[in-house]
Amino acid sequence: MVLIAAAVCTKNGKVILSRQFVEMTKARIEGLLAAFPKLMTAGKQHTYVETDSVRYVYQPMEKLYMLLITTKASNILEDLETLRLFSKVIPEYSHSLDEKEIVDNAFNLIFAFDEIVALGYRESVNLAQIKTFVEMDSHEEKVYQAVRQTQEREARQKMREKAKELQRQRMEASKRGGPSIGGMGGRSGGFSADGFGSSGVSSSSGVSSSNIGMASIEVDTKSKVAASKPASRNALKLGGKSKDVDSFVDQLKSEGEKIANLAPAASSGSSGAASSASAAAKAAISADIHRESVHLKIEDKLVVRLGRDGGVQQFENSGLLTLRISDEAYGRILLKLSPNHTQGLQLQTHPNVDKELFKTRTMIGLKNLAKPFPLNTDVGVLKWRFVSQDESAIPLTINCWPSDNGEGGCDVNIEYELEAQQLELQDVAIVIPLPMNVQPSVAEYDGTYNYDSRKHVLQWHIPIIDAANKSGSMEFSCNASIPGDFFPLQVSFVSKTPYAGISAQDVVQVDSEAAVKYSSESILFVEKYEIV
Repeated sequence: MVLIAAAVCTKNGKVILSRQFVEMTKARIEGLLAAFPKLMTAGKQHTYVETDSVRYVYQPMEKLYMLLITTKASNILEDLETLRLFSKVIPEYSHSLDEKEIVDNAFNLIFAFDEIVALGYRESVNLAQIKTFVEMDSHEEKVYQAVRQTQEREARQKMREKAKELQRQRMEASKRGGPSIGGMGGRSGGFSADGFGSSGVSSSSGVSSSNIGMASIEVDTKSKVAASKPASRNALKLGGKSKDVDSFVDQLKSEGEKIANLAPAASSGSSGAASSASAAAKAAISADIHRESVHLKIEDKLVVRLGRDGGVQQFENSGLLTLRISDEAYGRILLKLSPNHTQGLQLQTHPNVDKELFKTRTMIGLKNLAKPFPLNTDVGVLKWRFVSQDESAIPLTINCWPSDNGEGGCDVNIEYELEAQQLELQDVAIVIPLPMNVQPSVAEYDGTYNYDSRKHVLQWHIPIIDAANKSGSMEFSCNASIPGDFFPLQVSFVSKTPYAGISAQDVVQVDSEAAVKYSSESILFVEKYEIV
């Protein structure tokens, strides 16, 4: 028989553990494993399933399958015998037959699999031999450890005897009035804690103090020797450039990565790509704002988690209104807000802000109107929060529909639609995870897209989504994939329109109620927006 691979998978086809015994590409083995659940026939009991090129021999184990992939020329009786041995091995190393236990004991299981099969052929071993081989219990190693422990005990005993002898000689020398044995530089006395002789230590010190002195001298000597050695020229220099770094950066550039500088890298993966795009767009919007002596900044943040089949798992909108005054002439002001904000919004003012004034007149001012606001400081004066499980609260819906194409791959259709049409979303990025080393074939799309082979994601970019351009779609296909490979999707965008509807209506001085010229900026950004 020639056994190609052994795997443990769920009854839905999810591979938990796989071990290949012959040389083959990763795409090939992933394709074979992905095809297995599609060949299963409901309501029938089989021990094997065949295709044109391979044979799947399997055995149910509660919620899992033990699966062997062999060539069609192999002996089916030997295959079944090997399968039974594999099925006996798994309970030996996994306390229960569930996914978590299999993953926790994956390495032990792989070691056991390697004892059963070598280069595709069954080894003549039984379960007891496999356990012995995996434990790697060595009689020679035990003998060596026992000898080493004996030597260490003898060395400690000799050290204690030597310490007692030195202590005895020191006491005899002190009685005769001669120099103390063990002192340094001809000075009398015992050993001090830092390893140097001291005349202030009594000669009647116990054995323990002598031991401390000996150990301290040894440590101090070693540290001096280490300090005297010159540093190696080949040592790693922190912050220093090397040719390896430059060549690595050049390689990244050749793969299509945009390298601006050698700053700390952002987090990898689809969430890193989405968050970095959102941060860049947010910075671009804030950069071109003209600021007056009184400047207002409204920041709205979204945290959204949606189910792939619909439904809101999490929706939270939170925000902050900050006030910055750069001219002391406008320190004592009142800020009038528009009452047209989102229904159900939870509002909270700063402790120094007059709450009654805010409740009755929707105005923000200090409790003590005689005091000015701090100068040249961003002062947060109002916070808000909105939580909902209603789908009507979602500003942008994403529908991802992967379907099996019958050839071991998937056809994927993704569409978006703007639900909150008062918003204008800019720099929208939808990041779709892909199977490793599988390049998608994109058929139709709105906007632009980019395939990142290093992060294994497809990045779909739409410059603007607004009421005039509220929907769009993309279609692509992937080989060697299953529908679950394309989740979770990560979405990022920014907008100059706040989601909560908080906006300034007017700014006036406290005493004269004269209007004050002010500037304002609003930013809506995404902290997390995913479809799982």
